[in-house]
Amino acid sequence: MDLTEVDIEVKNRRAKKMMLWFGIVSLIMGFAGWTSAYIVSSKREDWISDLDLPQAFLVSTAIIIISSFTYFFAKQSVARNEQKRATMLLLLTLALGITFIVVQFVGFSQMLDNGYYFTGPTSNIKMSYVFLIAAVHIVHVVAGLISLLTVLVQQLRGKYLPGNMLGMELGATFWHFLDILWVYLILFMYLVK
Repeated sequence: MDLTEVDIEVKNRRAKKMMLWFGIVSLIMGFAGWTSAYIVSSKREDWISDLDLPQAFLVSTAIIIISSFTYFFAKQSVARNEQKRATMLLLLTLALGITFIVVQFVGFSQMLDNGYYFTGPTSNIKMSYVFLIAAVHIVHVVAGLISLLTVLVQQLRGKYLPGNMLGMELGATFWHFLDILWVYLILFMYLVK
């Protein structure tokens, strides 16, 4: 490669990373808006502060944290050129991501079993926010799974090598963001009564 090709590649990498961070910042702003509305709404007279979140949400939190570790170790494996290990860890991350969503729906089911609904005469504003925030996060986890599937396909094609891991780095950054976001959201919903 000549110097111009190297410069273009560096600029391309920088641009892709910058676009990811613009997207992450916009997601942070959206969730900041919902959590701010949650805080403002907690001052309403019809706010019921002693409602418990479903236990499934704690299980799903552990699952998404573990999935961040498996993604991290997959990336480390590629950096050490341990391709089979990286592929297995990516598959495990995918399974954990799908399990996270399934367990989230178990949590929704637990809320419904306790008589809490998103809307309607038996709903309350606090649980409506819990449904909304968790559901919107699930939508973003689905986007993360699509990104992860893309990374997995590229890994199976042998695209990622030590020193050539941009797609995996971008996918891992987004996945770790989703993990940190859920940990923040679950702590927020537990602590803001």
